Amino acid sequence: MRVSIGSIVRRSVFELFFVIVVFGMIAIPVEAKRRHPENFYQKHWCEKVGGIIEYRLKDRTRVDCLTSQYAIEFDFGSKWAEALGQALHYSLMTGKEPGIVLILENKKDRKYWRRLNKIIQRYGLKIKVWSIGVSGEEEGFRKG
Repeated sequence: MRVSIGSIVRRSVFELFFVIVVFGMIAIPVEAKRRHPENFYQKHWCEKVGGIIEYRLKDRTRVDCLTSQYAIEFDFGSKWAEALGQALHYSLMTGKEPGIVLILENKKDRKYWRRLNKIIQRYGLKIKVWSIGVSGEEEGFRKG
């Protein structure tokens, strides 16, 4: 049986295409599973408290919501640790108190709320936290 270079190349291209498609389907962004994008919650909440949305800092980072008292980071529950670091950074850059609005999209996300608050309490961090989303009540706010 004789095999041509062209058939080998076609098969390799097909296999590569198949692998890309399969991994592409597996690696669908987490954002696609979200009820709403982060900025939906950010806009709703920040406007309600009279804050400035996406306030740009000198280092080109952006505070999700800047109020007269707080520099606030919004993030989904699973990104609670990132929110902690960003809130502290925004506080340092603005001189405002750090704040976090943790987006809880379902009851399972409450574990992230507990983790965040446990770290804040354990290390005596002065960070104001709120939650928004589905957390046992209709979409709304809960202070912590």
